[in-house]
Amino acid sequence: MAESEVPERRIVVAVDEGEESMYALSWCLKNVVSRDSKDNLILLYAKPTYSVYPAIDGTGYMFSSDVIASMEKYRRNLADCVMEKANNLCKDLPNIKVQTRVENGDPRDVICDVVEKINADLLVMGTHGYGLIKRAFLGSVSNHCAQNVNCPVLIVKKPKSVGTISACK
Repeated sequence: MAESEVPERRIVVAVDEGEESMYALSWCLKNVVSRDSKDNLILLYAKPTYSVYPAIDGTGYMFSSDVIASMEKYRRNLADCVMEKANNLCKDLPNIKVQTRVENGDPRDVICDVVEKINADLLVMGTHGYGLIKRAFLGSVSNHCAQNVNCPVLIVKKPKSVGTISACK
């Protein structure tokens, strides 16, 4: 009897500069991804776009082009730092294909769009654990994604007793 081959899964892990997402990634690597599997792990970082508001007197923008360029450089460096940390967590997985994707836009929309576009088998996310009031004002990315994607969503909450995983700041 021939051995049945395990199908290759596409697992999207949403990462950001917070330690919660790095904890979710490390938890996923220990508990979801098998060392012997041929899973395809997609590390996804959504770079939020920042609005630049016009000055009240109509003379131009509130920020000079130098300030805007500095803000964009910071966003690029932050994305590079996040992806480097995420890749370092995945480096000891010989059979796992690791891809990185950095997309621009609201994280809620970016994550849902990428998951649907690549027909992911699983979405893994961390949660900041905001209370009811903060969540009402800021919104919950993980809740939004859980309600709007067509694949299973694993939301990993970092226990308070677990040490910090250095994040980019």
